Amino acid sequence: MRLHSRTGFDCLHNAAIHATRCTVRPCHRTSGSKLVCSLQPSQDTSQHRSQLQQPRLGQESLELLLTYAGKQLPSQADELCSPSDRGDEKFVALADKPSTRSIADLDYLSELLAIQQNDGPKNLGFFGTRNMGMTHQKLVEILSYAMVSTGNHIYTSGATGTNAAVIKGALRAEQPQLLTVILPQSRSKQPQESRELLEQVQNVVEMPHNDHMTLMEASRVCNREIISKVQQVICFAFHDSRLLLETCAEAKESKKIVTLFYLD
Repeated sequence: MRLHSRTGFDCLHNAAIHATRCTVRPCHRTSGSKLVCSLQPSQDTSQHRSQLQQPRLGQESLELLLTYAGKQLPSQADELCSPSDRGDEKFVALADKPSTRSIADLDYLSELLAIQQNDGPKNLGFFGTRNMGMTHQKLVEILSYAMVSTGNHIYTSGATGTNAAVIKGALRAEQPQLLTVILPQSRSKQPQESRELLEQVQNVVEMPHNDHMTLMEASRVCNREIISKVQQVICFAFHDSRLLLETCAEAKESKKIVTLFYLD
């Protein structure tokens, strides 16, 4: 029985089906004392022939695999945007999908891209909690020193903790013109430890008109002033640091790059 197939795979497949549809005759001896066994097709041969003529499942997948053999398989982007050899019905019109970003988000992303493409020095605003351990203060001091050493201008406030570490690191870089400290109130309102450190700072901006405010209210005004002068904000806070998290949110709304480090 001759089997017709397009590929060697089909030939093997059809031969296997044919073998399973045959029955074995009992063995008998011939006159030459030879033991003869033979295969006999089953009675429903016509049914089996129709099964051989039916296309096998997975044939299209096999042909597609052979087509791509030796070629570079398409990427996900090619599947979406290059339908030339896969049929127009597989093309995904990305432009027809509704945009999920607001205009404010797009403006923020464009501003972020413009800032990141500028490799030159930037104005950086440092904010942080007063309740910072010595190990963290040393790390902040090193970061501040590195930023000033590379030509960045640092703006910060005059409180203890994070602000004090930022000031110390910037002073170590010996470029006093690249450090500006903006106080929420007048210098006399600052703790003694902060006043002694501020004596070494060349650029100190006081806000005596905020002396009648509480420290929280004055600090909020001071933080907004710092945000208005910088391109990027670096903040060290806890998850319950309400004023600092509020400051970061306002900075983002003002299209500033915000880098927030949680200490807890």
